[in-house]
Formats: sequence, C-alpha cells, structure tokens
Amino acid sequence: MQLLIINPNISTSVTALIEAEARRSASATTSLSMQTAPFGVAYIETRFEALIGAYATSQVAAEHAPGHDAVIVAAFGDPGLAGLREVLPMPVLGLTESALASACLLGQRFSIVAISQRISAWYREVVEANGLIGRLASIRALDQPLAGIGSVQTDHGQALQALCERAVAEDGADVIVLAGAPLAGLARSLRGQLPVPVVDGVSSAVRHAESLVALAPGKATRGSFAPPPVKPNAGLPEAIARLLARA
Repeated sequence: MQLLIINPNISTSVTALIEAEARRSASATTSLSMQTAPFGVAYIETRFEALIGAYATSQVAAEHAPGHDAVIVAAFGDPGLAGLREVLPMPVLGLTESALASACLLGQRFSIVAISQRISAWYREVVEANGLIGRLASIRALDQPLAGIGSVQTDHGQALQALCERAVAEDGADVIVLAGAPLAGLARSLRGQLPVPVVDGVSSAVRHAESLVALAPGKATRGSFAPPPVKPNAGLPEAIARLLARA
C-alpha cells in the first residue's frame, strides 16, 4: 500500500513530525511518500492561509498522487480536501475528519486542543461542516507566542497537557483531539496521563486510509463528488491542467 502525505504548509520541521508519527502508526506493508507545500505559510492559522494551503496541496497532489493508493492532507482544517476528492481516483483523507471520526468511536463529546487562539473560530466552522458541532464540548488553545512551529510540543508541553485536563474537568470532554500537524505524536506521550482517550490526527488518518484502501469502495462518478466537467482553463500549473483533463 502506497500513501501520499502532503503537508500544506512550508515548514519542513512539521513535515518531519508528521512523518515520524505516520511511520509509527502505519502497517509494516504500508509505504509512505512525504511532500511539503512548495509555497505558502509556516503554519496555517486563518481561513485565508487555509485557502493558500489548499491550492499548494492541489498542486502537489496533481504532481505526485499517481501511483498511490490514498492521499492524506496533513493539516488540521483539511484544506482542499473536498475538492481533491472530486478529481483524484483514490481515497483522500484529512487530519480533522479522520480525528473526529476516531473521537466519535471513543466517546460522545470531544474537545479540541489547539496551538493558537486565532485558529479557534475556523476550527469550530470545520467541526460544524463535518456535522458534529453538537458533539463538540470545547476548543481550548494556547495563548502564548510560538517561538518555533516545529518545537511547540517541547516548548509548551505542560501548557498543552493542562488544557487537556481542563477540557475534561470543566467542559465534560469524553475524548481529547489534539489539533494540528505540529502536535503529531503528542497523543502517544499523553496516553495514561489523562483520564480520557487522546486522539491524534496523523495516526487516525493513516489508519483510516489503510482501512479505506482495503475496503476498495470505488470512485464516485455521479453525485457531488463526481469529477468536474471538462471546460476551458488558462494559467494553471501543468500538473493541475492534466489532472482536470483526466478527471
């Protein structure tokens, strides 16, 4: 099984965190291909940055998806996920949707712990778009400046654990979802230290991708995720133009 994992931001340190957790989670027979966005921002925090990340991800997917069995958009918020499902013939998964799916199998209400206060409104919209706003207990986030996006776990580990504990004690969370690729792997170190299950988006996406490939559900040819109709276009990167022509 071949999985393509795309980091929609430009931080190679975050790609390294994603890869480490993905390799710990993947089956022995699963091969991983890692890609980092060729343009964009250091980490996605706003709707507009997500828009940039979605376009960067679409370009990487158009160039590298052929030959893979599934594609993972490795940023919380899943930038570009729905659009890629229209044009790619293989399953496409995102960290948010995968983590929420895992959380719903483990408890009734979940809390999201994030790296930034600014990110909270967008995350709430993403949860609502997934039809799960009624199961969201809270979104709690760091309110301190980030010295480096690749060192968030080291720099703010105690604060992140405290946010998780407050989400359980004060918000009634049955499950904690650690949001964002910079927190990839943190769930492993927190297991056993919190009174509820902890979910990681990267490990969830990898395992759900393996399940979908094994299920072989097929590609939609009708409905809202059918391929886009062929039409004139201009100014697109060559790989995206080819993808639209194939779709």
